[in-house]
Amino acid sequence: MSASDAMDELARALVRELIESGRSVAAAESCTGGWIAKSITDVPGASLCFAYGIVSYSNGAKESLLGVSPHTLEQFGAVSEPTVKEMAEGVIKLSGADLAVAVSGIAGPDGGSVEKPVGTVWFAWAERQKRSTRLQTKLHRFDGDRLAVRQKAVVVALQGLRELL
Repeated sequence: MSASDAMDELARALVRELIESGRSVAAAESCTGGWIAKSITDVPGASLCFAYGIVSYSNGAKESLLGVSPHTLEQFGAVSEPTVKEMAEGVIKLSGADLAVAVSGIAGPDGGSVEKPVGTVWFAWAERQKRSTRLQTKLHRFDGDRLAVRQKAVVVALQGLRELL
């Protein structure tokens, strides 16, 4: 199965499960550039469960739109666990959604370092609970070119949302 087919299949299943459960989802994206939101909204009926999609590609957007702390970005960088946690918390709070995913990574071909090589992608999934937000994070290091890294990141993001359900 191609990455494109996997994204389509996961998005269809996610939308169906969200609608059946009466829940909604939001996304805060950096390296995926809105591809998670596009995958979800390509599915007919997604308007019943998709709340928000924010592409916060720059650090300024992460700060101003999602409330990521400048200190977090300075200390840990945009591609880090603390940053994606704050992105997920920001989008779930802003949107009022039940679930959220945040993604920040280095898709390449440039921009990598020894500590964070090209293909490094951090994910955070958030689930609204009665008095708090439950967060899960995961680091992946994907192989492949820019397109492959981004497609794999979308697949992992969608899979993580389905696991929350």
